[in-house]
Parts: sequence; C-alpha cells; structure tokens
Amino acid sequence: MEILNFIKIYEKSFIENWDLPALTDYPTGHTVTYGRLATEIALIHRFFKSIGLKPGDKIAVCGRDSVEWVRAYMATVTYGAVVVPILAEFNPVDITHIVNHSGAVLLFVGEHIWEHIDPETLLKVKGVMSLDRRAVLYERHGSELSRDLKLLKRRFRRDYPEGYTSHDVKYIDRANSEVVEINYTSGTTGFSKGVMLTGENLAGNVCYGMESVLHFRSSRALAFLPLAHAYGCAFDMLTPLAVGSHITLLCKTPSPRVLLKALAEVKPHLVICVPLILEKIYRNQILPMISRGAVRWTLAVPLLDKVIYSKIRNRLIEAFGGEFEQLIVGGAPLNHEVEEFLYKIKFPFSVGYGMTECGPLISFTPWKEFVPGSSGRTLPDMESKILSSDPENVPGEICVRGANVMKGYYRNPEATKAVLNEDGWLHTGDMGTRSADGTLFLRGRSKTMLLSASGQNIYPEEIEAKLNNMPFVAESLVVERDGKLVGLVYPDYDAADRVGITSVELPESMEKVRAELNALVAPYERLSRIILMPHEFEKTPKRSIKRFLYTQ
Repeated sequence: MEILNFIKIYEKSFIENWDLPALTDYPTGHTVTYGRLATEIALIHRFFKSIGLKPGDKIAVCGRDSVEWVRAYMATVTYGAVVVPILAEFNPVDITHIVNHSGAVLLFVGEHIWEHIDPETLLKVKGVMSLDRRAVLYERHGSELSRDLKLLKRRFRRDYPEGYTSHDVKYIDRANSEVVEINYTSGTTGFSKGVMLTGENLAGNVCYGMESVLHFRSSRALAFLPLAHAYGCAFDMLTPLAVGSHITLLCKTPSPRVLLKALAEVKPHLVICVPLILEKIYRNQILPMISRGAVRWTLAVPLLDKVIYSKIRNRLIEAFGGEFEQLIVGGAPLNHEVEEFLYKIKFPFSVGYGMTECGPLISFTPWKEFVPGSSGRTLPDMESKILSSDPENVPGEICVRGANVMKGYYRNPEATKAVLNEDGWLHTGDMGTRSADGTLFLRGRSKTMLLSASGQNIYPEEIEAKLNNMPFVAESLVVERDGKLVGLVYPDYDAADRVGITSVELPESMEKVRAELNALVAPYERLSRIILMPHEFEKTPKRSIKRFLYTQ
C-alpha cells in the first residue's frame, strides 16, 4: 500500500470535490461544501500568518464536535502547525495542563468550556479563539489578535481579488516524518501522555481506509464519536474528507433516542461504533426478546430459529440506517456473548484493534472475512508479534511495528523508552495470541492480568464480560482482595425495579448471579463474593472505567 503525503491528500481532495457537500451540522442542518471549507481554511491560514504563527507551532482545539471544530483542526494541519485535540469532557485543570504541557500558542475552545478556565494559568498562549463564533475570547498583553481579526476579510479580499477558487488551494510541503498532532491519551491508569503522531502515522490510517473503500466519493457518514479521540478522528473525519464523503456531525451527546433518529435520517454507508452501543441494544432489546418462553422454545427448532434470527438481523440493520455495508466496532473489547450472537445472526460487523499510539489502527478484517473472537488481521504496513514461547496458543504481550507507530510521547523520553524499543517495536501492554496470517486475538491488559495461587493467568476483562451479561448487573470490575477474586458490581436498578426486586433483596439476587457465573468460569476464576457499589464507576471521557481507582 502506498502511503501518500498526509497534507497533500487534502489539497487534492478539496480541489477534486469542490462542489460536493463536506460537512453538515445535524441539529441545524447547516451544510458547507468542500469549496466553502477550503475557503474558510484559507481565511484561517491568513489569520495565522497575520498573528505570526509559524509551521511547527502548537495549536490546541477543545470543544464539542462541530463544523467549526473540523475547520480549526484541518486549518492547523494544512498550515503545517501541530494540532493538539483535547477532549471536551476533560476537566478544566486537565485542559489547562495539556495546553501548557504541549506549549500551545493558540487555543480554539467552546465558550461553555472557556468560562471555567483562568486565562492567567495559560503559560504560552498568545490568544484564545471561540469555536462558537468568530471572536477573540482572550489575548495576551501586547498581542493584537482582535485587530487582526477585524482586518482579516479585507486582507483576504486583497490577496484574492477574483475570489478564492479551487486553483488557489496550495498547502505547505511538509514531510510525512514531521509531527502533525499531539494527542493526549485518556487512559484508565490515571496518567495522561502526549502521543506524537507524524504525517506518516495518520496517512497510514487514512490510506488504508481509502484503499479499503471504507468511505468513498459522495458516501454518507454520521460522526457521533468524539473527533478529539484517535478512532473517531481517523475514520469519522480524516478518511471521509480524503475521498469526498459527506459527513454529518451529530454535535450532541449520542443518547440512544438521538442516535437512532440521526441514523434513520442520514442512512450512513459505514457505521463506526464503540462496543457500549451494541451491548446496550443487546441487553435492553434483544436479550429480553429471545429469553421469552415462546421465542426461546422456537429458537430450539431447526429452520424456525433462522426465521427469527433473520428478523432480528433485519431489525438491527434498519436501526442503524439500513444502507451501511458494515459496522466496525473499536475503542474497547466487544463482549463475547454479544459478538457470538451478532455473528450467529450474520449481522455485518467486524471488530478492529488499535490504540492512540498508532493513530489508532493496528488490525482489521472486513466483516465477510472476520474471525469471531479476533480483532482482525495486522494491517499491511504494520508488523505484529507475541512475546510468548507459543504465540498461537499461549498469550503474551502484543508488540507492533510499522507506519502507524507513533514517534513517541511528547517531552517524556522515559515513558517513550518504556514502550518503544530501538528496533521500533511498540509494546502495547495488551495480552493476546496471533495466528499465522497475522490475525490477533486479545485476552486483556498485561497490567490487569492476575496470577492465581496455582500459577494460572487470570484476565479480569474476560470474567467481567460474562458478569456484565448477568441479570441486574449494569457494570462490573473484577479485582483481587486478600488473595481472592472479588466482583465489584454497580447494579442495574431499573431492571430490578421492573421485576419488583428491592434494594434490600438485591444482595440475595447477586448471590444467585455469583453462583451462575462461577458455574461458567474455570475454578481459578471463580468469585469469592460480590460487593455492590452505590454509584457508577468513574470513567474516562472514552467511557472506560478508571480501573486504577478500584484496585488499590
């Protein structure tokens, strides 16, 4: 696979797709074409130039997904500056730390976020721009951002007296080896690091998406994952913009009601999804349906089961818009029971594997070739290996090398050295096996793996996957306490209420759950007890549980 120059990909796309719709704001329906987007990017470039920004300068972007967010991101990278996307869900202290640690000289921010940030704590920022309107929210003493903004349109008209056209699109010549993005991870270990992604890292992902025809010219995409996260950024924004797709930005929290309505209206040709959405649909809609007496009996009858499975599959396909070729699950492991059911009913889905440090993709297989239980084949421009005496059968740490692997952690050589060796192999921290054709099978995180008294490896995530499918369990963690396995469970109070179980009766119900779970797992994986948690587990903006808070 040929990896193209990252910045030139968009120069070419904006010229060739000038009149096509590029971005639509879902709530308002406001749409901009590729030509309009390119013109607004040129306007921002003129502003950058007037305030003295140079290629290589850091520019932070923090706000909800929006047309303005995409415009600020794309203007930054095509100018040759380094973009620092910050998840809007981060708290003000973390946002301030990231802006300062990255050395950002300009910040684009949503005004609902800005009102909680003290300007005096921003060390190198010369100005702050609103993502909600064309306005300067703050400028350091001596800067003249407000004046430059007022003169911007006049200067732009002077530069392009005949108007800005596709013939004027010309972006900086910058080697793919240069850093174009610093993405601060939102991991579950409590330690945020700035991942330096080069043009080659991002182009490796984008070119794979282009070659695989995940998106295509005039295809429809619905972006509902955070664009500040590597997964949504690469495949809900960068890849579709590279080929001339029409992206509809949800621009709001993807609650089931809002998301299903948007999917029905947009009818995307590809759905990029996280496991939580599929697992909620399975638990709240499918599981109750197939557990009913009459349906359960029918599923035991050959031929009749195929009829029911076909109806469920068609209903699911319609729920996601009805016109997608495949649904790609990523961002976290998919529950095995949910995966087995979706595969059984022939639902068009596939599970990929990646991490921010690879911008993000490591492995993926199209749905028709997908192997259940796997995370897809290692990408063509990537290598993988397992640190194990028997990589196909004995789990070991997964290591990867290739075009997508980061340059390192920004201003953190110790952390870089801990995961990236001199030969370019990245130690992912994930445990798994690998088949001869490069297909990866994940087991869990090396940091969470426990050792039983008799020496067996225990992967808490595998036990949690089974526990989360039990009645009245909303979410769970399996931890070690005094040498024994304990299940921490936040109950599904709504489910308990529906069948008349009170909070006083829940502990007894959980004992039944524990007995049922222990009958399914290996003897060394059995839980000694279940502790009910009064509140939901604390989570990262990506909705992963902050495990480190509960394993002390």
